[in-house]
Amino acid sequence: MNRDAAIFVAGERGLVGSAIVRALRARDFSNLVSAPRTKLDLRDQPAVERFFEDRRPEYVFMAAAKVGGILANDTYPADFIRDNLLIQNNLIDASHRHGVRKFCFLGSSCVYPRLAPQPLREDSLLTGPLEPTNQWYAIAKIAGLKMCEAYSRQYGFNAISVMPTNLYGPGDNFDLQNSHVLPALIRKFHEAKLARAGAVTIWGSGTPRREFLHVDDLADAVCFLMTSYDSPEIINVGCGEDITIAELADLVRGIVGFSGAIELDRGKPDGTPRKLLDVTKMTALGWRPKISLADGIRATYRWFLHNAAVARG
Repeated sequence: MNRDAAIFVAGERGLVGSAIVRALRARDFSNLVSAPRTKLDLRDQPAVERFFEDRRPEYVFMAAAKVGGILANDTYPADFIRDNLLIQNNLIDASHRHGVRKFCFLGSSCVYPRLAPQPLREDSLLTGPLEPTNQWYAIAKIAGLKMCEAYSRQYGFNAISVMPTNLYGPGDNFDLQNSHVLPALIRKFHEAKLARAGAVTIWGSGTPRREFLHVDDLADAVCFLMTSYDSPEIINVGCGEDITIAELADLVRGIVGFSGAIELDRGKPDGTPRKLLDVTKMTALGWRPKISLADGIRATYRWFLHNAAVARG
């Protein structure tokens, strides 16, 4: 990417989008085309069309999406599949028709089958049933990456599809009703510490294993891929290591400084038993994450403490 190229980061104020903006600015990309959600509804096809006609971005990072944890997906299945399909259909099609030189589609590890062999390889896609608790989001993301593949095959559209693992970091959603597990744990333990509670309850058995990647590492990875990867085949981005939810809770408890107990609500769903990505393809290209899980959680907790007024939730 040329340093003066017009770059559009869709979802620029979200967890992933804001990290990509930080990474681009750190690399001296200064011509960033801004379109915050308050100014442009990406679900609105005519509005997206007008934006591309007017601003003519050369590179697009699609970090915009409706996201959430198990509870949010289960409560709003129609919203998750509808909004994500509308956003990605509008962005992919407009990018192709308006001559975008390269498009980066951000997917999710939930596109893989619930019981696919671990670690999850890219060729596991569409080989089995999805995890029921987030299938609506997963189906939308599968449609998006396949749309990129189809536009590449039919039109020669240069689109890459990146499947990141579970993400966290500054700007995350800490709403206990809609957040993912790690920010929810940070908030739960923080509030329990302030209240001097005796215990914190977490959902499920604590046995599911999850992999976590700091969002700044993901931003570094997608900037790397936009200059070094041109295949329409999907590529995983993760750290290659996982941890049980119980172990994660204990780690967060220690970092936050909560001295009480951890109780398990086994009546709540666990979700997929394990989600660990095979990152062989990414590693072979020469990229590895730099931020350890413990250091990343410490930094995220500091951000939460310093941004209580603006932290979502």
